[in-house]
Amino acid sequence: MRKLKNSELDRLSVEDFKEAEKTPIIIILDNIRSLNNIGSVFRTSDAFLIEKIYLCGITAKPPHKDIHKTALGSTETVAWEYVENTIDLVEKLKTEGIKVASIEQAESATMLNDFTVENNTKYALVFGNEVKGVSQGVVTASDAIIEIPQFGTKHSLNISVSCGVVVWDIFSKLKAL
Repeated sequence: MRKLKNSELDRLSVEDFKEAEKTPIIIILDNIRSLNNIGSVFRTSDAFLIEKIYLCGITAKPPHKDIHKTALGSTETVAWEYVENTIDLVEKLKTEGIKVASIEQAESATMLNDFTVENNTKYALVFGNEVKGVSQGVVTASDAIIEIPQFGTKHSLNISVSCGVVVWDIFSKLKAL
C-alpha cells in the first residue's frame, strides 16, 4: 500500500472552501490560553468544513505566528470572529435557534456517545480554558452539557484533542441523518 502525496488528496482550494456548504457546527473558544491549541482548532475546523469559530475573552486572534504554526493556513479558510463576552454570544446564538452545548464535566452532563443530534439543527460547541474549563455562567446558559467519556486516571483532555473528538462525533452523527 502506497502513501498518497499531498497533490493526490484532491483538497479544496481556499476559494472553493469558502463557497462550500458548511457543516452546521460553530466552535466557541472560551478563554483559551494556548496559541497552539487555537491553531489546532482552526485546522480541525477546516478539516470538517465548520461554519465559524468564535474567539472569546482572552483567546488570541490571528494573525499570530504561534497560531499560524499549527493552523497551517486554516485561519484563511475558516470564518472567525472575536467576541469579548462568551455569555452574550451564547445568548445571541440561542435567539437565532442555534443549540449551544458546552463540552464540560458537570452534573447531569450527557456523555458524548449518548448525545443525539437533531435534523436541521445547527450546533455551537463551547470549549473552555485549559485550566478552568468552560466558565460556569456559560455552562448555565447552555442548552446541553456534553462530557467526553474517559476511563483512565486523568481528569481531562487537551482542548484541541477534545475539539477533534467532539467535532468528529457530531459531524458523523449529522452526516448519518
